[in-house]
Amino acid sequence: MTTRKNHIIGGVVLCVLLLTTVFGAGCISTGDTETISISGSTTVLPVAQAAAEEYMNQNSHADIQVSGGGSGVGATSVIGGTSDIGMLSRDLKASEKDGNNLKEFIVGKDGIALVGHPSNTVSDLSLEQVKAIYQGEITNWKEVGGADLKIVLIGRDSSSGTREFFTEFVLDKEDAAKDMQELNSNGAVAQAVSITPGAIGYVSLEYVDDSLKAFSIGGVAPTVENVISGVYEINRPLLMVTNGEPEGLAADYLAFILSEEGQQILKDSGFIPAV
Repeated sequence: MTTRKNHIIGGVVLCVLLLTTVFGAGCISTGDTETISISGSTTVLPVAQAAAEEYMNQNSHADIQVSGGGSGVGATSVIGGTSDIGMLSRDLKASEKDGNNLKEFIVGKDGIALVGHPSNTVSDLSLEQVKAIYQGEITNWKEVGGADLKIVLIGRDSSSGTREFFTEFVLDKEDAAKDMQELNSNGAVAQAVSITPGAIGYVSLEYVDDSLKAFSIGGVAPTVENVISGVYEINRPLLMVTNGEPEGLAADYLAFILSEEGQQILKDSGFIPAV
């Protein structure tokens, strides 16, 4: 019985060795693949994904996994060690910096556009009016020169870096009205506004298209050119962060997205290059 068992084991080992000899030259073991995870801002997500796909096309050893969740998730996942790179569409908070060794990389810049339904007859709003609208002090479009139509407030969820930036810059760190609808991505906000005649929302510039009406702010249109020149004030940095100095694939990927090729990917996605 023992002899028979040994023969079987020996046969299996021989088969494995033969298969290795025949196919080994064409195989890539898991040890040859380096994997990193990137998570966070849904604003930065499409750029990070596009850059990751191009990098992986050029580097077969790389496996770059990109997911969203919001800027808060980007920071906490890097601090907690569940992600190698975090994406933020806002500056790091003092609470995120304190006691941590986070390294920041500004990969681009973005403008925030206030948008309404295409049928809206209002074209321009002041920052003061936007604040009053989002705090429930102005509730009808006729109060700002538009039609007699109730304003429907649409914004982002509490984990969103876009919301945090909007709250700090536009609302002077004060809360929005309680009836504001909270959605979890730029795309969701754009979709909701595009089908709601009385709606107002705020989205990254890349999400502005013919399905939305982008309001000028104080007479200045939300365009890439106006953000670059500084005349359009509602803009913010796009960050990637690591826990300490990045190494290996994380360092290479960051170098790629900051390279001329990577910055072109960012520009093609509707953002403003950092370099």
